[in-house]
Amino acid sequence: MQSNVGDFDRILRIVAGILLLTFAAIYQGEERWFGLIGVVPLLTGLFRFCPAYTLLGIATCRR
Repeated sequence: MQSNVGDFDRILRIVAGILLLTFAAIYQGEERWFGLIGVVPLLTGLFRFCPAYTLLGIATCRR
């Protein structure tokens, strides 16, 4: 698994993931599941690997 997420992209993903998970924790309505989607950007930011980028041939990190 080679890194394909750059530093700026990584920070954006982690912040977005945390915000979405916070939304899920605070909001108690029917749309609470929407906040759980925050797990995806959070994990891709932490592991510096995005499977979608691999499929599309994109890399935002320096090689």
